[in-house]
Amino acid sequence: MRKIFVVILALSFLLSACAAPQGQQPATSQPASNPPAAREPVTIRLAVIPVIDTLPMFVAEAEGLYAKYGLKVEFVPVASAPERDQVLAAGQADGTLNELLSVMFFNREEVQMQVVRYGHMAAPGAGHFFILASGQSEITAPVELAGVEIGISQGTIIEYVTDRLLEKNGLVASQVKTVSVPKIPDRMALLGSGELKAAVMPDPLAALAVQQGAVIVLDDTQYPLYGASVISFRKEFIDANPLAVRSFLTAIEEAVILINSQPEAYSGLLAEKQIVPAPLLGEYVIPPFPLMGVPSPAEWADVTRWAKAKGLLEQDPSYTESVTDQFLPEIIMQ
Repeated sequence: MRKIFVVILALSFLLSACAAPQGQQPATSQPASNPPAAREPVTIRLAVIPVIDTLPMFVAEAEGLYAKYGLKVEFVPVASAPERDQVLAAGQADGTLNELLSVMFFNREEVQMQVVRYGHMAAPGAGHFFILASGQSEITAPVELAGVEIGISQGTIIEYVTDRLLEKNGLVASQVKTVSVPKIPDRMALLGSGELKAAVMPDPLAALAVQQGAVIVLDDTQYPLYGASVISFRKEFIDANPLAVRSFLTAIEEAVILINSQPEAYSGLLAEKQIVPAPLLGEYVIPPFPLMGVPSPAEWADVTRWAKAKGLLEQDPSYTESVTDQFLPEIIMQ
């Protein structure tokens, strides 16, 4: 089965790489018979936080997929979202794994970043974000969170997911109380001690908190788009290297197919890349990853409305200039 996928990916990529993205003229004039692998390899620098969302990027490296599609990929490790965004703003990285809100902040005044693919999101039985209650709190149901201070990182996807999940579960805005605890280790410590009755954590750190006594009150499995991460690139890099971006997404697509078909084969990368906390190694189950796609205008509009209501944005950033599906590979799935 894996060989079939690889052949299909290779053939479809060769066909799609010869065509310009829909609605655009080719950025460079290349012979139709010249495959990407024959060109001088393009180097892509990726700013990466050690989160589960980045696993396909590392699998593509481990499986030699970047070289297969004529690329060199360098990882620029960053410890936090603010550091990631600083690296991108300084031009020290070309692309990253982030979220719509981060892209909106970059594009306040002019388009600097473009979303080219979903990164990761919740799936049935595999949540991506979790609202947790302290084991000492005796809170087990969403209604019991009314008026309770919930530890979050303000002005981020964490706060957006929290608001939307509680709203979907019957709480009105006046009942949602949050407190800013930006650093996840601090949030976990306060939740574990009971000083925080509730907090929001991403996978797999949520699993670690549960292992330490926290209780899952809500997760985003019924509303996976709220917590979806995205792959985005600096617009300057996309304009200069459109074929490299498509090559990269082809490699990612193949990596996702490999992960979804045999997740256990990549458990070693969880420790090597420090994606999963040591206490969870050996029992953590790699979740399924989404196949190719990009956020819809409706998703973009909802995040925009929320950000404006919070005073984080004043104007509506352009969806059509900030999100593009033009570089997704044309893959026949069987």
